[in-house]
Amino acid sequence: MSNPNGSTHAPPSFRSGELSDPKLSAALKTLELTVRRRLDGVLHGDHQGLIPGPGSDPGDARMYQPGDDVRQMDWSVTARTTHPHVRQTIADRELETWLVVDLSASLDFGTAACQKRDLVVAAAAAVTHLTSGGGNRIGAVVANGEQLFRIPARSGRIHAQTMLRRIATTPHARDGVRGDLAGAIESLRRPQRKRGLAVVISDFLGDIDWERSLRAISGRHDLLGVEVLDPRDLALPDMGDVVLHDPETGRTREFSVTPTLRADYARAAQRHREQVEAALRGCGAPVMELRTDRDWIADVVRFVSTRRHTFGAPNSGRVPRQ
Repeated sequence: MSNPNGSTHAPPSFRSGELSDPKLSAALKTLELTVRRRLDGVLHGDHQGLIPGPGSDPGDARMYQPGDDVRQMDWSVTARTTHPHVRQTIADRELETWLVVDLSASLDFGTAACQKRDLVVAAAAAVTHLTSGGGNRIGAVVANGEQLFRIPARSGRIHAQTMLRRIATTPHARDGVRGDLAGAIESLRRPQRKRGLAVVISDFLGDIDWERSLRAISGRHDLLGVEVLDPRDLALPDMGDVVLHDPETGRTREFSVTPTLRADYARAAQRHREQVEAALRGCGAPVMELRTDRDWIADVVRFVSTRRHTFGAPNSGRVPRQ
C-alpha cells in the first residue's frame, strides 16, 4: 500500500521461523526504525505512554469536577467539608505494561498490503516503543488458540527485542483450532500485578466471551484495545462462486457470492464491530483501529496525538479518522 506521495507504509512480513533467521532479524530492525522515526517526539515528558495513567501513590485532595473518576472519591474529606472531593494520585515512577497478543488462525489472513499477523507484530512494536522508556517494564501473553506463551515483564531494549522476536515467531495453530482470546485475557488476572496498562491486540472476530474478564482487569489497570482488520472482514467483493475454508473450524464450503449475500455479510460484520466496540467501551478501553489497507503507522500517530489532546475528557471510544 502506498500513500499519496508514493511511499510504502506496509509493515514488514513476518512468518514463523527460527529466532536466528537473518530475514526475521532484518524485518524486526526495519520495523524498529520505522516506529522510532515516526513516533519519536509524538509524546513528551518523563514517562511516555499511550494512555496517561493516574498512578498509585496518594496525593492531595481537591474538589470533584465533572468527568472525574468516582473511584478516586475521598469520602473522609467529602464528609468533613460536605463538598465532594477526589484524592489525586502521584504517577508511578515505573509503568508495567502487558500485551495480550491474539495470533489465532483468523490473523493469518490478509488481502491488501500485508497479513493481519504482520500488523499485530507492528502494533506490539509501537506499544513497546511508547511504553518501555525510563525503566518501564513490558511483558506479553501470546495465544494462538492451541498454546499460550507468557513472556515476563522486564525492562531494557534487549528484552523488548527478544519479546518482539518471540511474538513474531509464535507458531501457527493446527487447522481446526479456535482462538481463545478470553483465556489469554483471563491469564492476566492471576497472579495479581502492579497497577499498569493492559493492551489487547486482536481482530476480535468470534464470540464476545472475553468481556467479563476484561472488565475485571479494568478495575486495576488502564486498558487499550487494538483492533486489526482486513477489508474482507467488513465486506465481500463480487467474485461469483468461491470455495472458502475456515481454519478455526476446519470447515470448507462453496458459496455463490450474490448481492443478497454481500449485503447480509456487510450488515453482520458492521453489527459485530459495533458489539465489539460497545464491549470495549464498557470496559473503559479506547480502541485503536489498524487495517491492512491503510498506513498503519499514521493511524498510530493519529491515535496517540488524539489521546494526548483529549485526555481528561469523557471516553468517546473509537478515535475518529481524519
